[in-house]
Amino acid sequence: MQMKPYRIGTRGSPLALAQASETRARLMAAHDLPEEAFEIVVLSTKGDRVTDRPLSEIGGKGLFTEEIEEQLSDGRLDLAVHSTKDMPTSLPDGLDLIAYLEREDVRDAFIGRTAPRLEDLPPNAVVGSASLRRQALIRRLRPDLSVITFRGQVETRLRKLDEGQADATLLAHAGLKRLGNTEVITELLDPEKFPPAPGQGAICIEARSNDERIAQLLAPINHVDTHVALMCERAFLAALDGSCRTPIAGHATIEDGHLSFYGMVLTPDGSVWHDIRTTGPAGDAAELGADAGAEIRGRAGPAFFETWA
Repeated sequence: MQMKPYRIGTRGSPLALAQASETRARLMAAHDLPEEAFEIVVLSTKGDRVTDRPLSEIGGKGLFTEEIEEQLSDGRLDLAVHSTKDMPTSLPDGLDLIAYLEREDVRDAFIGRTAPRLEDLPPNAVVGSASLRRQALIRRLRPDLSVITFRGQVETRLRKLDEGQADATLLAHAGLKRLGNTEVITELLDPEKFPPAPGQGAICIEARSNDERIAQLLAPINHVDTHVALMCERAFLAALDGSCRTPIAGHATIEDGHLSFYGMVLTPDGSVWHDIRTTGPAGDAAELGADAGAEIRGRAGPAFFETWA
């Protein structure tokens, strides 16, 4: 019997706390446990502390997880809750993504101040985004716009917008929904034209690979179709050596045991891109994603990937 509370690690942003609280609520319901059976442990990560430079300049996605994973590895935490799109494809030895909550809407939300839609922005309008994928997709669709780096938590980016630092920005619809802040959205972007990041909209739970007790705790809240879709997307990302220097999009869906996947890789300026569609049995998710990534890599050629090396 668990005597001490389960310790759930998370970053301290409002969105991270909302995701950790949602995970705790699902675990309470699944196991008929009181709130005090779980302790949410807030940790500061380098990715949160350094906000004046792009992630690609200070080390990439792992900056949002390093401190949390250190405490997960040594047993100070029992599990950790993350946004899946923030997770590197390679995890520390002994750690694994054990469960995924049911995925939210994968679309990107456009928040415009001088125009309500991306296509309506006047030439030379300024769009702020921290994501190289979003920056590249904006430049692909609207090469006449000025794209600047916008980092910080959701609230920080919206404040920068209100201060007039940009005419528009983009955020994940899922995150705005979890924060109860969808009223700021002026357009939801079509995922066919503006494909999401691999993992976008999905909350993942990381734990020690050999901790059967925690695996059993998480099993009832794992959403199988989301888990399978993310296996495909993360395999695609891994095959392309995805990092914060690489504009990559990917989205897998599952229906009646059948997987459909759409992926894209772009140069940072959005001028060149390669995309791919593939389908197959959901049981082959990881293989389908890896094969799609390998095909894109072969089709694009080494010179393409040197663009951001």
